[in-house]
Amino acid sequence: MKIIVVGGVAGGPSFATRLRRLSEEHEIVLIERGDNISYASCALPYYLGGVINDRDSLIERTPAILKQKNNIDVRIRQSVAAVDPEAQTIQVKRLDDGSTYTETYDRLVLATGASPVKPRLEGLLGVTNAFTLRSMTDADRIKTFMAENQPNKVVILGAGTAGLELAENMQRAGLEVTVIDMADQVLSPYDREIADIVKDEVVAHGVTLLLNKKVRTFEASGCILRLVDDTTILTDMTLLMTGVTPNSELAQAAGIAVSADGHIQVDDHLQTSAKNVYAIGDVVETTSLITGKPVASLLSSAANRQGHLLADIINGDDLRYAGFIGVSVAKIFDLTVSSVGFSTQQLDAMGITDYDSVFVTPFDHAYFYPNAKRLSIKLVFATGTGKILGGQFVGEAGVDKRAGELSAAITGGLTVNDLPSLELPYSPPYSATRDPLNIAGYVAINKLTDLIETVDSQALTDTDRATGFFLDVREAGKPEAGTVAATANIPLSELRDRLAEIPADRTIFITYRKGLNPYNAARILAGKGYQVRLITETTD
Repeated sequence: MKIIVVGGVAGGPSFATRLRRLSEEHEIVLIERGDNISYASCALPYYLGGVINDRDSLIERTPAILKQKNNIDVRIRQSVAAVDPEAQTIQVKRLDDGSTYTETYDRLVLATGASPVKPRLEGLLGVTNAFTLRSMTDADRIKTFMAENQPNKVVILGAGTAGLELAENMQRAGLEVTVIDMADQVLSPYDREIADIVKDEVVAHGVTLLLNKKVRTFEASGCILRLVDDTTILTDMTLLMTGVTPNSELAQAAGIAVSADGHIQVDDHLQTSAKNVYAIGDVVETTSLITGKPVASLLSSAANRQGHLLADIINGDDLRYAGFIGVSVAKIFDLTVSSVGFSTQQLDAMGITDYDSVFVTPFDHAYFYPNAKRLSIKLVFATGTGKILGGQFVGEAGVDKRAGELSAAITGGLTVNDLPSLELPYSPPYSATRDPLNIAGYVAINKLTDLIETVDSQALTDTDRATGFFLDVREAGKPEAGTVAATANIPLSELRDRLAEIPADRTIFITYRKGLNPYNAARILAGKGYQVRLITETTD
């Protein structure tokens, strides 16, 4: 059987090498339009920042190695111009000389990935100091520009994960960094509880962060950016990190079904709407393991797993792709931030409203062991069932571990009711006797069972505000939080000794704070017979 793979970065090589390990009989051809295959695209910011100095270490396989070790025919700098699913042929163009040829196939795998979105801004066309970063070729161009021009200032358009990773590494390379984003927060679609912690980290490290701002024009050959409010920003170089779009033009021209946003639609065998044509990686829309709804799978780790699975399927195994969860992690200065599944922003955009969430800030390891730091966790779950819909984590240590554990819990069909029962490794340098994920589960169960009544700050009535007693339980030296002014401040550590100051004939509203202290205060007061409600803040 002759199998042609289009695309050679993540999913394509994973598929091809797995298929070869399964069978020596297949003829495998891999076609890549770029200069390199099988490289670590997620490591490119660290290469530019000098964290990784060995360029060759980013390239896992070369065409020569794939030919020698796996007997795979790799053709770089060749572009597939057309697919004919009826005839089972492709038209290929050699980019070096423009010549073309036709290849037949028995199975075709589209692993064409995604390309950076280049914003349509006045004056950008033809500018030589503005770059996207998606491929080794992109990184080489940026590296060459930096070596030849010695820039001092860089502007990064886009405050998403990739933009902030790049901001850290550009600063490490000695540049003065400004990040601009049209959104009013960093890291969309992370929720604000997590995003604001990261924003503070970025600013604390000296990056100029301009949110809710939009570039209007590039001027002075790209050395001046003019914003829509007429503010001007001087720059020696601009990096365009404004998102990606799927490379599905080939599939669309062949009549293969795509989603409204251009992703190739596949079934649970990763097959497209065309017979004997499959697709994997950033270019596909598959199914969410969490919601069962269509979702894009924009992660290289997912592309690699899909490639491995598809090789088994094409080789004859009756296997099915279970669905995409979406687990990401990033280092941003001294913090690690990670996301599993869906944020509340994403659920709202999908029209899913029957969810709840908790936010906890336990220590990342035993508090009595040196250097214990707070680990912030937001856990999102379905009301009623407790099904885990997502989680977000940020902290200095232990973040990726808890995110991975939560992803495994979702894969296994666990709910928040199961999280306290997870037997997770304990030793003072690594965790507490109750792991942060156990704690998040306990708090979620308390919310599910209405152990403490909650009310959103925006849902407070005029009567609530007129008759309620609003209690702030922050400790001395801690800043105020939330949008509701307190009637009194009694620190949690003093609460039991100062109950006489709290009226027993009024509803006690615990004002909003992140962490467990408000919940603990509510339990103390409820145990003493007070009517207590915990204020939450959806706008925070």
